Amino acid sequence: MSTFIERLDAAAARNRSLLCVGLDPWRPAMPVDDIAEFNRAIIAATSDLVCAFKPQWAFYEAEGVAGLEALHATIDAVPDDVPVVLDAKRGDIGNTAVAYAHAAFETWGADALTVNPYQGRDAAQPFLDRADRGVFVLVRTSNPGSAEFQDLQVRGPETVAPFFEEVARQVVAWNEHGNVGLVVGATVPDELARVRRIAGSMPILVPGVGAQGGDLEASVRNGTDVHGRRALIAAARSVIYASKGSDFAKAARAEAERLRDAINAELKRMGKPWA
Repeated sequence: MSTFIERLDAAAARNRSLLCVGLDPWRPAMPVDDIAEFNRAIIAATSDLVCAFKPQWAFYEAEGVAGLEALHATIDAVPDDVPVVLDAKRGDIGNTAVAYAHAAFETWGADALTVNPYQGRDAAQPFLDRADRGVFVLVRTSNPGSAEFQDLQVRGPETVAPFFEEVARQVVAWNEHGNVGLVVGATVPDELARVRRIAGSMPILVPGVGAQGGDLEASVRNGTDVHGRRALIAAARSVIYASKGSDFAKAARAEAERLRDAINAELKRMGKPWA
């Protein structure tokens, strides 16, 4: 069986895309009432334009059992050759983490999961041990309050640096199976560049483009590796709610295509276009 990184690289190359579309269904904003129907239409309209899809757990859990059924239908609707990153930011100790890993990878069938590193390596280990699945660890997030803790200066084994940099260094050391990535927001492009220097060729999930106002071009320049790859530039609301009318899927495709083309234009300016 191929690894998550192999599946991600293959999807990105096939679709010439670093775009990751977030599937964040919020009933008051949806033009149709059925979450699974809405997501299936978005997926069908955009699956040839993305490197991955990223359903956010909270939007499904908010709907109770019906929402979780919709999540199952959503993941089933994603083509097998496009990875699914389940954005649930899990993190807990012992058997709880084992259960979370089983839920994400066996019950829901996700290809990758976002994980909170706050409790340290032993809490992350059940996720890291799944060598065939991806683990994206929060490093520097896109929300306005992230600096309250993540920018604190801390003393690491070798240097004094912002907490997020020390997390990045630790996460690199966790990557024994080659299945680990990092999460850095598009709203902090300078920090993204610093993390990329630490992470080398590891994949970085970059949320915050679109509705959160992240800088797309800076995210591409600062988030990609030396080959102009291994970044998942994530946009959700700006794509899936591009229209509130019956043409929502068509509008989502148009916005996804615009974003993919803008990303590729920046790659070309960097001298790293798709072959």
